Amino acid sequence: MDRRSFNKKMLAGGALAATGVTSLSMVNAPEASTAETPRTAPAGGDVKRIKMYAEKLPDGQLGYGLEKGKASIPGPLIELNEGDTLHIEFENATDVDASLHVHGMDYEISSDGTRHTNSHVEPGGKRTYTWRTHAPGRRKDGTWRPGTAGYWHYHDHVVGTDHGTGGVRKGLYGPLIVRRKGDPLPDKTFTIVFNDMTINNKSGHDSPTFEATVGDRVEFVSITHGEYYHTFHVHGHRWADNRTGMLTGPDDPSQILDDKITGPGDSFGFQVIAGEGVGAGAWMYHCHVQSHSDMGMAGLFLVKKKDGTVPDYEPHHAAKTAKDIKGTKDGKDGKDTESSGGGEASSGHHH
Repeated sequence: MDRRSFNKKMLAGGALAATGVTSLSMVNAPEASTAETPRTAPAGGDVKRIKMYAEKLPDGQLGYGLEKGKASIPGPLIELNEGDTLHIEFENATDVDASLHVHGMDYEISSDGTRHTNSHVEPGGKRTYTWRTHAPGRRKDGTWRPGTAGYWHYHDHVVGTDHGTGGVRKGLYGPLIVRRKGDPLPDKTFTIVFNDMTINNKSGHDSPTFEATVGDRVEFVSITHGEYYHTFHVHGHRWADNRTGMLTGPDDPSQILDDKITGPGDSFGFQVIAGEGVGAGAWMYHCHVQSHSDMGMAGLFLVKKKDGTVPDYEPHHAAKTAKDIKGTKDGKDGKDTESSGGGEASSGHHH
């Protein structure tokens, strides 16, 4: 990561202006928190309405946005609370059929976003998709119905093929979080999408950099698309393999991880306290399939000291290493993709 890219991707304070990616938060939360006293998600039950656009980006890729001319890869982060209903007025501003298909939500077949249900949108057309959520509870037959809370995602399902292969490859995807009442709220959320051999449709030394300060409550959303299985690994930080990534108490049996296998269509997420027990530094995240990381599926989670510095970090060395690796691996492993970037790479936000 060279100094120019490092400065460009600074997420100081989690400002959206620095990321170029919009976050739509449905969490009506109060002011900033500390890791010791996290803010928590309220009860759901609200009905929300937004507009979303699919657009062609200048480099030929595609993206979703909440305003015309503001499409990004990944698309905007959407946050809901269990019990909320979201109506999305979707406009297709591309020159091909497109759609909006979601994972994890409750929706009628008319909101499936597929061609065989005629729930896609022609170029220049509009359609309203409705996503609903629910809290956990007991069914009439006595069995337990799980709630909608979790780390989910949405994507196109018709560009290129009837499964949206072309749309996903070109960047039509984004993160969705549904929170349960009482869930801790993060200071920053970052989205990392392993899409074939790219991260957020960027490759090699252009892989996204994410930034926080020691003590920040940081949330990662991990999504996988494309043709390969990957392993998501982050250095120096661990999480619980459950819905939030945080242990609920001393007797919580959740396994503690720092590496998780993901396949196409998978999504998960977790929260960590930046630098907890390890301090500031340029902590790497990457796919732990060795050939994948060697080909550039790696980036940095920069954890700053309170004074804003990152110890033992040499941006020029990081950039040189990534370029050298890419130069030695081109044409030997993996496969070429049509995705090469587009929009800022991170999906960070600040509540």
